Amino acid sequence: MNVPTEATDTARTRRATVALACAGVFVAYLPVTSVLTSLPAIQQALGATTAQLSWVSDAFVLPVAALILTAGVFGDVIGRKKVYQVGLALCALGALVSLCATSVQLIWLGQALAGAGAAALLPVTLALISHAVPDHRERGTYIGMWTTCMMGAMALGPLIAGALVGHVGWRWIFLLPLPVALVTMAVAGRWLGESRAPGARKLDRPGQVTAAVAITALVYGVIEGGAESFTHPTALVAFALAAVSGVAFVVVERRSASPMLDLSLFRSPGFTASTLVAMISFLGLIGFFFVLSLYLGLVQQLDTLAAGVRMVIVNVVSMLLGLVMGHVMRRVPPRVLITAGLVVAAVALLAMTTVDGGTSFWSLAWRLALLGLGLGVAFPCITGTAVASVPPHQAGMAAAGNNAFRQVGSALGPAVLGTLLSIKALGDLPGRLAAAGVADERARQVVGAAEASGLGAVARLDLGGDAGRVLAAVSEAFLGGMRLGLVVSAALLALAALATVVLLRRRPAPAVRETARPTPGVAARP
Repeated sequence: MNVPTEATDTARTRRATVALACAGVFVAYLPVTSVLTSLPAIQQALGATTAQLSWVSDAFVLPVAALILTAGVFGDVIGRKKVYQVGLALCALGALVSLCATSVQLIWLGQALAGAGAAALLPVTLALISHAVPDHRERGTYIGMWTTCMMGAMALGPLIAGALVGHVGWRWIFLLPLPVALVTMAVAGRWLGESRAPGARKLDRPGQVTAAVAITALVYGVIEGGAESFTHPTALVAFALAAVSGVAFVVVERRSASPMLDLSLFRSPGFTASTLVAMISFLGLIGFFFVLSLYLGLVQQLDTLAAGVRMVIVNVVSMLLGLVMGHVMRRVPPRVLITAGLVVAAVALLAMTTVDGGTSFWSLAWRLALLGLGLGVAFPCITGTAVASVPPHQAGMAAAGNNAFRQVGSALGPAVLGTLLSIKALGDLPGRLAAAGVADERARQVVGAAEASGLGAVARLDLGGDAGRVLAAVSEAFLGGMRLGLVVSAALLALAALATVVLLRRRPAPAVRETARPTPGVAARP
């Protein structure tokens, strides 16, 4: 009589753990697309420069990339429930600061706090699922649900921003994460059990410091290089610091008895492939979304809601696929799914190179839906492969490592592709203006404004009777830069697909170093 009761309690606890893990990743990703869609409104309200505006998004990405490995270790050592609660609290605090912000600098602070919270939630939510569902075949279903919630948050963001910015103002986009985070904290306090990584794992302070410095310096260097020049002294110093810190991190981890990132994880083809593919894919895709937001605003001149509706198509299709991908992953090898998904996404990006200022909603929608189809197939498998490739007690470490490389790619994408777009567009602009019949003096004024403050600054000039011809020339120059960025993004996805074919030759099998074996009876079981 007692066995069915225990089985029922275990199943109930498992469902609660998975639900809370999904809620955590939802809170972590909710600000990402809502803030991106609202950047023009924030700029207009606070009078922010283009460089200041770029840091609104980068202030979130930087702590995520720098702290995610450390958060995974803290979860394994002091308890995943504790880190989960801290992550939710930081997300709520960051939302409150941004909600009350009266300057762009306060938004930076709020975004940084939210980014630190996301850094805590991303690895620990996956580790909670891995701990609750030891069977890697069954785990794929729940990781599919986790991915669906992540994509759902990203899909909801532009719609929230579009509805709120046009009616009550930009700052209210930060309201929703606040009650969601607080309610989730209360529910987790009652229903989420504590768990840790088995064994005698300890905090790896030298590894944490060198990793944080290396990732921060790399991301900062890319951001500053994109804003100024990659040969600017600030960028060069940042890259040098990143290289030195990266080497120091490898040396420290190889000598540590309890490393933050066990380098022997990279002996697993599944973990290595999924991590490399995640970084390359996000480099191309986050760069694409950055370019897409500029296209919708600058070329198609859409308001926040109309732009949000178009941007949400990718995430809605991916989210719907996530509902079934967990079952598909149990029947089809991850190598096939990841490769097929990335190829479809690359084809979608190439199809985007034919759009222009007059492209209709439906003509754009099928391209974005095709991209969402590819991402919805590939991304759950990438995450699932990383976690399934290691023993359950190292799931937090694997999830944190995979997410850290993913965030580095996310930070590199807008800077690299934005720089390519700017170089191409500014190089084409004088010729476009001349072909449109714009006088030399006016052309010099337009080019000067574009070089100083970006192509968007041209629309704020008093162009008189030349406005139509100038704006058409600017749109054509932008489209040339956008097409270059799309080709590069598609090439990156094709490279990721090739890496999958080469590295992921069989189903991932957990295999890591001997010192990391679980000690029976140490971890609390859900």
